[in-house]
Amino acid sequence: MKHVVLAAVLFLAAAPAEARPVVVELFTSEACSSCPPAEALLRDLKSSNSNVLPLSFHVTYWDSPAWKDKYSLIGATDRQSFYAGAENSQTVYTPEAVIDGVNSMNGADKAAVTAAIAAAAQSQPPAIPVTVSGGAMVTVAIGAGAAPTDLIWLFGFDSQHITKIGGGENGGATLTEVNVVRSITSLGGGAVQPTTMTIPRPAGEHMAVIIQAQNGQVLGAAAD
Repeated sequence: MKHVVLAAVLFLAAAPAEARPVVVELFTSEACSSCPPAEALLRDLKSSNSNVLPLSFHVTYWDSPAWKDKYSLIGATDRQSFYAGAENSQTVYTPEAVIDGVNSMNGADKAAVTAAIAAAAQSQPPAIPVTVSGGAMVTVAIGAGAAPTDLIWLFGFDSQHITKIGGGENGGATLTEVNVVRSITSLGGGAVQPTTMTIPRPAGEHMAVIIQAQNGQVLGAAAD
């Protein structure tokens, strides 16, 4: 996981608060036989619900000589551990879905996931405006309202991968995975005033920015 120090540039005026997508994070692995149904649900959410930002985080603890998930990231494992700590739990498992940073469940449980998304959409706090755009250099613009204690993350992700699994619990299967996170970058904390940040583009076809409180609650989110 990379940590960067960025200079803040004040906007002349704060952007107004606006609706944001509900963030659905799936912690998964190609070596986990319980994960393909959860990945199928994430595909369905991506194609059917434009008010959801789905992201697939491939953890490392399933990697073995039988099969190593080439999309697994230490940062994904660390992020899942962060959520476990926020819930005062030592339990991590796959497939786990975390909805808007505060509600976790079996990622293959369609009823529970869809209910949690609906509840999050109804109860989310006013969004902190955020946008992400750019080519070789990326600009992240954050409106007023982020506190210095808030956490700002930049994720690079690929739209889709189709992988023939050569061993392990899913050996012989072909998995279709969407919004696979390829890079995780900490942008530090928030600032009371609106800011812009310019950094090199991270690995991944697309980008997403998430602003979170210390307890994991998503306060702002956007994707390119």
